[in-house]
Amino acid sequence: MFIRSLSESDVATVVGLAVDVFGPFHEESFRPAVGEEIFANQDAGWRQEYAEQIPRLHAPDAHRHVAVAEIDGRIGGFVAWTVVPAARNGEITHVAVSAASRRAGVGTALCEYAFERLQQAGAEVVTIGTGGDDFHAPARDLYASLGCTPFPLVTYYRRL
Repeated sequence: MFIRSLSESDVATVVGLAVDVFGPFHEESFRPAVGEEIFANQDAGWRQEYAEQIPRLHAPDAHRHVAVAEIDGRIGGFVAWTVVPAARNGEITHVAVSAASRRAGVGTALCEYAFERLQQAGAEVVTIGTGGDDFHAPARDLYASLGCTPFPLVTYYRRL
């Protein structure tokens, strides 16, 4: 496995990976939990949002970064993070590992790579969030294994 900075030629692959990895959350976890009306209002365009969002995640001059894990010549995962040097903190905003690359330490390696880069940029604290639903259980396990301290938050949705 080789972890490197995102290149322009990686963007379409990373968008596809995000759709593949996070699609089950949107369609099989969030949608049934909130119902069709709220889903239509809040999340119906999730695929397009990834297509628009992912290319903007990597802007090193703006302290936004994406790294990919290359495994046998293919992208097996990615991590995105931001850093605020003046505040000495950062945030990991996305971690995704392809189904074929899971349970092989890719998520751990990507997070550790981001932690190291954040520290080099002056961050002393990093935040990383995830959901409390069953879909996100592996992410919670990963972050706990990395020594992260959870703080529960709850978001409520209500149709008006």
